[in-house]
Order: sequence, then structure tokens, then C-alpha cells
Amino acid sequence: MSKRATAEGLRRVRIRNADRDTAGRKRSHAVPCSSAFRDAALALAARRRVNVGDLARSVLLTLPGSMILDFPDPGEPDPDDRETVVLKSGPNAGKPWRRKPRLQVRLPGDESAETIRRALALAIALDEGRIGVALEDGRGPGLKEQLAERGATIDRLQAVVKTLAFTPLKGGVRNRADALHVLGFPPDSQPDTGAVNARFRMLATVHHPDSGHGDHERMAQLNDAVRALRPGRT
Repeated sequence: MSKRATAEGLRRVRIRNADRDTAGRKRSHAVPCSSAFRDAALALAARRRVNVGDLARSVLLTLPGSMILDFPDPGEPDPDDRETVVLKSGPNAGKPWRRKPRLQVRLPGDESAETIRRALALAIALDEGRIGVALEDGRGPGLKEQLAERGATIDRLQAVVKTLAFTPLKGGVRNRADALHVLGFPPDSQPDTGAVNARFRMLATVHHPDSGHGDHERMAQLNDAVRALRPGRT
């Protein structure tokens, strides 16, 4: 390998390392917010034994950016919401100064104050149980896709039920042959009471009006069929 090639390789490594250092370097963000929001964020950070930057970063790294942007921004403080600090340097050192309440947040990158407030608001809402997060396997379909697939399956099953369901007899259940037909037994069969009751229970779960795809006419004929097949009936 030539010296020129070696030097070029070292230069590229230095550039990659410099880019990595810049991306991971934290900077301080002054985030204006209401006193109540500042106190809530600091209290949560204290309970979790972290700083507010860690709270914000955990949300920024975990939740999709679209979810963070859709979450309401708590906003800046009202005009009468101010805190008093004592200046530590400059010609006015030692003098009190009224300023907007704020949070000092150290984060890598260049996030806006609005995004940081939203991330902290999400952390507070999660801690209070006002919202929840469902973790999904990124390799498989998401929750919306699963619900859509299940909905399509239910639609197909309902279509199958309607296709295979018996056609109500126009004159109702008039004899034993009609009763056997309604309950799905062969015309010459002799089902005992146990078999008749078991078949009725199975079909009732499908054809009962409360099942979502049943109706009163089929359910009425099921009841008539069971009565027609009771011992002593012909």
C-alpha cells in the first residue's frame, strides 16, 4: 500500500470521527416554559434520578417524530409568569432581573425549544398515566395493520355464515322433516335428545339476533325445530 493511500485512509477516518463527535456533542438549550411546567419536569427528573435532558432525549429516541410533533406544545409562559434571578456577571452583576421561567436542557443536536417542550410534556403525560405507549415488533405488521386484517377476517367469516346459513322455511317448521332440515340433520336420521340440544346450542350462537349476524326468523325456526324433535312428537 502506498504512502498516499495510507494518508488518504487516515484522513477519511479523522473526518468520520469528527462527524461522530459533532453529532454526539451536547449543547445547552434554554427552553422557555411556564413555572408549573418547569416544576413538573424537574420533579419528574428528580423522581427518576436523571436530568431533564435525559427525559427529553429518552422520548426523542423512543417515540416517532410525528407523534412528538402532534403532541400539544405547552408553550411559553404567560406575560405575568416571571422568575427573579440575580445577575452574576456584567455591569449589572448582583442586581435582580425578572425573566421568563426556563429549563436548561443539555442535548446533542439542534432541537428547537418547541420540540423539547413537547418531548418533556410527553414524558410527564406518560408518568401520570394520561397516555400509554404500545411497543410493536418492527419486523411484523403494526397495530393498525393487525386491526385491519382482523376486521377483514371478521367480514369474510360473516359472509361465509350468511352463505351457509339455512334458508328459513316459508311455511315454518311443520313436521319432523322440516325440523331435521333446520337443524342440519339428514332427512332419515334419528338424533337423540343430547345430539339435538348440542346442535341447537351451536346454531343458536350463530343465528341468535344478538350475535351480530343472526336474525329473529332463523332463531324462531330453530326453537320450533327443537320442540318438534322432542320425544313424543311426530
